[in-house]
Amino acid sequence: MKFNFLLALAMLFSLSSLGQEKKSLIISRTDNAPKIDGVLDDVAWKNVDEAKGFTQFRPNVGVEDTEANKTIVKMTYDDAALYISAFLYDDPLKIDKQLSSRDNFGNADFFGIVINPNNDAQNDTEFFVFASGTQADAIANPSVGEDFGWNAVWDSAVKINDNGWSLEMKIPYRCLRFDNNNLETWGIQFHRRFRRDESQYTWNPLDPTIGNIGLYHGELNGLKDLEPPVRLSFYPFVSTVQNIYDGDHESNFNAGLDIKYGITENFTLDATLIPDFSQAGFDDVSLNLGPFEQTFSEQRQFFTEGVDLFNKGNLFFSRRVGSSPTRDPDLNENEEVIEYPETVKVLNAIKVSGRTKKGLGLGIFNSFTERARATIEDAITGEIRQVDVEPFANYNILVADQQFNGNSSVGIINTNVMREGSFRDANVTGLISSITNKRNTYNVRAEVKMSNLNLETGTQTGYSSFLYIRKIHGKYRYSFDHSYADKDYDINDLGLLFRNNYNNFGVDGSYRIFEPEGIFNSYYIGAYVNYTRLADPSTFTGFGFGGNFNGTTTKLNSFGISLNLQPGKQYDYFEPRKQGSYFITQDGVNTNLWFESNANKKLAINLYSGVETFLDEGRDYVNYWIGFGPRYRISDKFLISYFIDREYYSGDRGFVTKTDDDVIFGDRKRIEVEQSISANYNFNPYNTLALSLRNYWGVVKYDQQLFSLNDDGTVSSTSGYTTESIENNPDINFSTWNLDLSYSWQFAPGSFLTALYRNQLFNQDNEARDSYTQSIGTLFDQPINHTLSIKLQYFLDYNQIPALFRGKKGSRSSVIN
Repeated sequence: MKFNFLLALAMLFSLSSLGQEKKSLIISRTDNAPKIDGVLDDVAWKNVDEAKGFTQFRPNVGVEDTEANKTIVKMTYDDAALYISAFLYDDPLKIDKQLSSRDNFGNADFFGIVINPNNDAQNDTEFFVFASGTQADAIANPSVGEDFGWNAVWDSAVKINDNGWSLEMKIPYRCLRFDNNNLETWGIQFHRRFRRDESQYTWNPLDPTIGNIGLYHGELNGLKDLEPPVRLSFYPFVSTVQNIYDGDHESNFNAGLDIKYGITENFTLDATLIPDFSQAGFDDVSLNLGPFEQTFSEQRQFFTEGVDLFNKGNLFFSRRVGSSPTRDPDLNENEEVIEYPETVKVLNAIKVSGRTKKGLGLGIFNSFTERARATIEDAITGEIRQVDVEPFANYNILVADQQFNGNSSVGIINTNVMREGSFRDANVTGLISSITNKRNTYNVRAEVKMSNLNLETGTQTGYSSFLYIRKIHGKYRYSFDHSYADKDYDINDLGLLFRNNYNNFGVDGSYRIFEPEGIFNSYYIGAYVNYTRLADPSTFTGFGFGGNFNGTTTKLNSFGISLNLQPGKQYDYFEPRKQGSYFITQDGVNTNLWFESNANKKLAINLYSGVETFLDEGRDYVNYWIGFGPRYRISDKFLISYFIDREYYSGDRGFVTKTDDDVIFGDRKRIEVEQSISANYNFNPYNTLALSLRNYWGVVKYDQQLFSLNDDGTVSSTSGYTTESIENNPDINFSTWNLDLSYSWQFAPGSFLTALYRNQLFNQDNEARDSYTQSIGTLFDQPINHTLSIKLQYFLDYNQIPALFRGKKGSRSSVIN
């Protein structure tokens, strides 16, 4: 029934692409592959078709390039790769070319090519080359936007000339997915950005007021008789990790292999065997007083690369794979846990994904994790035992997604977690659709999801739905959304859901400009209204509305302001941590201001501030925050930045503890200070030295008098609870410090030597009266954790192996042939 509803939506909004005439580039085969050095004197570039006549779409729309800033692009191909050359006319003194790490756009002009082998306007592969020589690449589609976590191995070179800059690119076919039997027409687009004024041009004209940008690609014709080599790549690695903590030294040596294999031209297998995540960055841990878990972004490359299909419906939160154990051990009298694993070891993981010429996307994800055990000691007898807190487990995702007409899709996704023994298993299925009408003016997103948990007490089944209707063209836009989840809906074994049991409604409206007006290059004005309820029992929980403005001036300074109001009583059913209980707040208001100066200047500044309070005579609450971050570009190679954020709460009221059946709240003062320093020195596009340092301090001091939460959501002090009468002192002084110093050398395409030194400190106690200086002193009295890691990863194309055995040596360009 629900699937039929989604199909009906697809038929109702059946569409065709925008009816504009597209530019066409004819590509011809070469027998002499160009040398990738940025010098455009190769015979391969003679007598080939040119792509020229670029048109601006930002900040002005429709402005054609001139003789002084024109761009001329050429393409050729052989059985190994596509080759691209471009000459970008400009005043060489005005070219921005700050060096940065891969995928970091920084302060540099760029040229980009977007390739869509299926010519479906939805599945793009993007390659960017900066005037500095740095590379960036991404996969992109309307559902996920641009995913720069995807990294391919390709070659490029740049040269600054007297009248501009030139570049050459070599993109092996292993970087692309295509049907070798359908080569007639590929979607193609070229981009050029001038960093000094943020103007951007495309070869085929683009209208930013309507439709996704993939609809505006030109066409690449002329490819034929391709015999691409086997798409099989190996990434063997070795690493060593030396860890010293509190006098104990631990040494680890790791070796493993990642594999990428083109099963067909359209489908790719990615596998990590004996994975090594020892160089994943630190999580930015902070003090969490709320009812929901603290989460962090994914930093393991395998789980950030090429996961667009698996992110359909937001049912996949990759940090669940290899996260902390799911069970706390049962303790007998006098027992305590003396060792508990922070994470679970990932044994291996694979992804198979791709999309056919007719738009059918298929994906399979599978990963196994190792058993984890906690160590328990009897404080009286000294007896030690171990107990499983996470069993051997298998994580699976299956997804099928049919795209059509250049802007719509309907799909199904299933996630499954199976754990050995009596531990819980989980299965979630979602039907996902995004349908846009034929004029690309309106879009409807509809989702229906079902979760099943196999628990010791039986099966728990929950449901969720989401409907989003929006106008997606023109200066005036609006939307309506409804989201629902019953109290049994739970996707947290492989997904991320902070709360369930909701029935929420929202309405949004906005106005924006697409061309400069007065002092503004662009600006946006938005307003919203939200109305929220519980699903069971069906009861009102909150109402709010607000608006925001943000804009960028012609001098490239940006700023914004927002105002949010929650009039009347708001009912929080989650802060009490007790089923059926709620806590009332009333007449909340907050406002935010932010400013970012022109990032092209040597000194750039970020600044924001805000305040929140309740217009309630019964509450004396105020929360204000301010952040300040200067960034200084010492040279095109050296960049340093500093940031400080300070947040202060007075009269904050929240959960403290539970005693028997009583929920105890307290008023508290809170201070949070976070400081960070980062510095990057890029010797060239292949050698980077980076330093990052972060210090966080959070302190909570409760008023002596505590409150009981009443059945009507108010609090009272008649029960006589105080900070001295409850079991544990609720005051908290929480501080962390971490430092990362790394050197990365890309000695060949896809091959890296990375050396990383880290140290880390942590402290949590009840000394809430200590100042920041005193807390820092206490923090540095704690044992420091030193880590030194060295990792060597080598990229090896299967097609290189015969040459290696023959003892042939290649240049940087020939490594990826």
